[in-house]
Amino acid sequence: MTALRFGVHLPQIDFGDQAFHVDRLVEYTETAVALGFDAIAANDHLLFSAPWLDGPTALTAVVACSADAALFTTVSNPVLRGPMALAKTLTSIDVLSGGRLVAAIAPGSSAADYRSAGIPFEQRWPRFDEAVAATRAILGGRDFTGRYYTVDAEPRAEPVRGDGPPIWIGSWGSPAGLRRVARYADGWLASAFHSSTATIAAGRDRLDDLLLAEGRDPADVPLAVATLWFHIADADDAARILRERVAPALAQPADALAERVAFGPPQRVAQRLAGLHAAGAGRVFVWPVADEIDQLRRFATDVVPLLTG
Repeated sequence: MTALRFGVHLPQIDFGDQAFHVDRLVEYTETAVALGFDAIAANDHLLFSAPWLDGPTALTAVVACSADAALFTTVSNPVLRGPMALAKTLTSIDVLSGGRLVAAIAPGSSAADYRSAGIPFEQRWPRFDEAVAATRAILGGRDFTGRYYTVDAEPRAEPVRGDGPPIWIGSWGSPAGLRRVARYADGWLASAFHSSTATIAAGRDRLDDLLLAEGRDPADVPLAVATLWFHIADADDAARILRERVAPALAQPADALAERVAFGPPQRVAQRLAGLHAAGAGRVFVWPVADEIDQLRRFATDVVPLLTG
């Protein structure tokens, strides 16, 4: 098994006392890269229970300070944003970064997001299937005609890599979601927040079988796990941070979140990561919820050696 790699989510969410400013994003990204994190990710929501920076905008803001780190959308929604608009955004980030973008996409699970965009929530899956094909066509400079989307090829900024950046599909591991990964995707993005280690491991096994049935090599379709909220501290402080900061921002009870995050001493955080690695994850995206610069440093010095030693 190859070594586990680490990426970071940009600090896009306001946990109650964090001002949004480009300097904060830059300092965070430069610190992460210097500490050895090899990927920077931006989550994407239209509506949320706390203030949230737009994902592609935040990712674009750190292109110039992210060295050679990969840039991930985790995830963007081609149904809500529209394949043409999203493809233009993805192409722009890909070109500006010199080809470092990985576009992870999914239809999302928020009915409120769909209401805000004027799209029926029950149409999300057929629209998503078509949006994946439309987005690939647009990135490749080809016409596309479907039930929901019709796009004529036009002059465009050329993506750095042929038909555009790799397209991964985000899925919590449902049979239908894994079938989409096997048919359409260059990688699977799972969720540490919405899936257990056991379901991710079972999903990896199922995906491998589906890929073989599609005539694809499972080794060519990697698995990364996103949205692992973490805080390194003693048990009492970790419980306080979860209760006072994270639970209000996510609008969920702290007790319901405890098993879905990585809070506590370094050994406990490392144990959670080791489980995800054993489940098949090649990379995990972590997200500090307080004292973010210090927490990135503590992760690199106190947690990573427990996994690599």
